[in-house]
Amino acid sequence: MSPPDPRANPLLLGQDAAEATLAEAMRSGRMHHAWLLTGPHGVGKATLAFRFARRLFAGAPVGASLAIDERDKIFRRVAAGSHADLLTVEREWDAKKKKLRGEIVVDDVRRIAEFLHLTPAEGGWRVVVLDGAEDLNRSAANALLKVLEEPPPRAVLLLVCSAAGRLLPTIRSRCRRLRLPALGEDAMSELLARYLPETAEEERGRLATMAEGSIGRALALAEGGGVAVADLVGKVLDALPDVSAARAHEVADVLGRDEEAFSTFMELLRAGVAASVREVARGRADPDQARLVGTRPLAAWVDVWHALSHLQYETEAFHLDKRQAILAGCALLAGR
Repeated sequence: MSPPDPRANPLLLGQDAAEATLAEAMRSGRMHHAWLLTGPHGVGKATLAFRFARRLFAGAPVGASLAIDERDKIFRRVAAGSHADLLTVEREWDAKKKKLRGEIVVDDVRRIAEFLHLTPAEGGWRVVVLDGAEDLNRSAANALLKVLEEPPPRAVLLLVCSAAGRLLPTIRSRCRRLRLPALGEDAMSELLARYLPETAEEERGRLATMAEGSIGRALALAEGGGVAVADLVGKVLDALPDVSAARAHEVADVLGRDEEAFSTFMELLRAGVAASVREVARGRADPDQARLVGTRPLAAWVDVWHALSHLQYETEAFHLDKRQAILAGCALLAGR
C-alpha cells in the first residue's frame, strides 16, 4: 500500500510541534505571508503544507490540530487539485525527455505572482504551495524574491524545501522558518505498518533504521529492494580496505541492470561511509566503523563521499552503464 499524494493525505504523524505552531499563527490573526517548511526529505513537509492550506480555507482550528474531515468538500477539492484559491508549483514533466525537469523555471514563478494578485475566489485566502523550493533556478529565485518583497493581502506562500541552504539568503530571510525533524521510532513503526502491512515486522524495522526517520525514504528503499541491497552494501564495506574484483563484479552483476536497485545501492553506500566517518569523528565508532575509516584520513573519506555522489549523479543523468559505475564505486572505496 502506497501513501496518498501529500495533497490527499489525511495522516500526519510525528510533527505535532510544527502543526501546533501553524495552528497558533492562524488563531493569533497575525499570519506571516511566507513560511519555509524545511527538514529532511520524506518527513511530512508537503503533507503539512496541504494540511495547512485546507485549514486556511476551512477556518481557524480550535486546538492544535489542522486536520479536517476527509469527507469535507474542501478536503476533496484540494486533493483533486481543483480548489480555485490553491496553486501548486513544482518541477514540471518534460514530455520530450520523458522525465521531470531538473529545476523550477522563471515562468513557473510568474504564475505565482499572477495568482496571488487575484481576488480570492471564495473570499478567504489564496495559498501557493511551492514544493521543492531548492530546485528553483537563479532566474526563478530572483522572481520569487520580488513576490516575497511585495506580498499581497490575504495570501500565503508555503515553501517546501529539503535543502534550505540552496535558497538565496534573501529568500530565507523573508520567510518564517519552520523545521520539521526526522520522525521518531513510534511514528515510523506506525506508518510502515500502515503502508507495508504485508512486509515482515523485522524487515520493516530494518527499513526504519536505514531510513533514519524518513518515511518517504523508507518506502523508496522498500520499493528498491532496500533490505537485500543493504546486505550487498554490508558485504562491500565489510571487505574493506580491499574489495576484490570478484566481489565488485558480483554486486555489479546483481544490480547493474536495475535502475531502482542501483540508486538504492549508491545511496546506502554513501550513508554507510558517512555514518562511519561521523561516529569516528565523535569518538563513538564501533570496531567495524573504526576499521573502515582507519584505512585513510577522515578528510579523504569526505572526498570519497563526494566522488560517489558525483558518480551516481552522472550515471543517472546521462544514462551511463550502471554496472561500470558500481565497479568504479567499489574501486573508489578501495582506494584504487
